[in-house]
Amino acid sequence: MDKRRLGNSDLEITRIGIGAWAIGGSGYAFAWGDQDDDQSILAIQRALDHGINWIDTAAVYGLGHSEEIVAKAIRGMEQKPYVFTKCERAWDESGAITPSLKAQSIRNECEASLRRLKTDVIDLYQIHWPQPEEDIEEGWTTMAELQKEGKVRWIGVSNFNVEQMKRALAIAPITSLQPPYSAIRRDAEAEILPFCLENGIGAIVYSPMGSGLLTGSMTRERIASLPADDWRSRGAAFQEPLLTQNLAVADKFRSIAATHGLSAGEAAIAWTLHNPAVTAAIVGIRHPDQVTGIIGGADLRLTEAEFAEI
Repeated sequence: MDKRRLGNSDLEITRIGIGAWAIGGSGYAFAWGDQDDDQSILAIQRALDHGINWIDTAAVYGLGHSEEIVAKAIRGMEQKPYVFTKCERAWDESGAITPSLKAQSIRNECEASLRRLKTDVIDLYQIHWPQPEEDIEEGWTTMAELQKEGKVRWIGVSNFNVEQMKRALAIAPITSLQPPYSAIRRDAEAEILPFCLENGIGAIVYSPMGSGLLTGSMTRERIASLPADDWRSRGAAFQEPLLTQNLAVADKFRSIAATHGLSAGEAAIAWTLHNPAVTAAIVGIRHPDQVTGIIGGADLRLTEAEFAEI
C-alpha cells in the first residue's frame, strides 16, 4: 500500500488509517451505539493484515474504552502499527466531559493514555479541539514539552482553523492537522487545506465517508432506526434538508465505484485523497467485514470526468 510522509515527522503512513471512534462503544455523549469489542478487535487486526499501518483514537472515545480496545488488538504484535491519540476532552466520575487545555490536565491525560495503550510513547499526540480557545497557547506549550520529554514522538492538532494554527506555530511546529473533509463537507478546501500544504503540515482528514452517509449502504430506513445513543440520529447531515442531497451524492459514488469493481465508500475515500494537501484519510471500522469495503480507497484513482460527475 502506498505511503506518504506525515508533515515534518519521520512517520511514513499508509493513505488510509484505522479510525477508532465508533469502537469506543456506548454510554457517553458522542457514542455510535453499542459495539462488540471482539468484533472491533478483529476489525483492527484484519485492517492491519491488509497493510494499513496506523490507528487513530482519542481518550474521550468511550471515555478511555477505545484506547483499551486498540491496546488489546495490537498486543503481542511483533510489528506494531503507529498509534495516534488525542487529549483536551477530560471527564469526571459521572462521565461529564469538559474541554481543558490546562497544562496539568493535558499531562494527566497523556499519562492515562499511555497506561491504557500500554506503551511508553505515543507516536502522534493531538489536541482534539481548540477549546477553551483562550488556552491554546498553554495547551500547545505543554504538548511541545511532552515531545521534548519523550512521552510523545510528534504533536498535532485537530479541528483547528488557520488563525488557531498560526497561534500554535508561534510556539512549536505542527506535524499534522485533522479536519473533517468529504464530498459533502468541503469547507476545509477554502483556507485550511491550502494552509497545511503551504506550511508542510500533514492533513489526515476524518469522516471521508460522511460518517457512513457515503458508504452506499445508508438508507432513510436505516437512519430512522439508529439507536438513541448513536450521535448520528441527531446529526444535521442525517436530516432534511441535507439528507436528500447527501444520499444523491452517495448514489453517484455507488455508480462510479461499480465501474471499478469497488464500493461507494472506497470511491468517497479516493475523492478526499485526490486533494494534494491530504496526506491520508481516517476511516472508521468496527466489524471485520467492513474492511473489504474501504481498503480499495487507498489505491483508487478517479478520473477527471468522474470528479466532474460527482
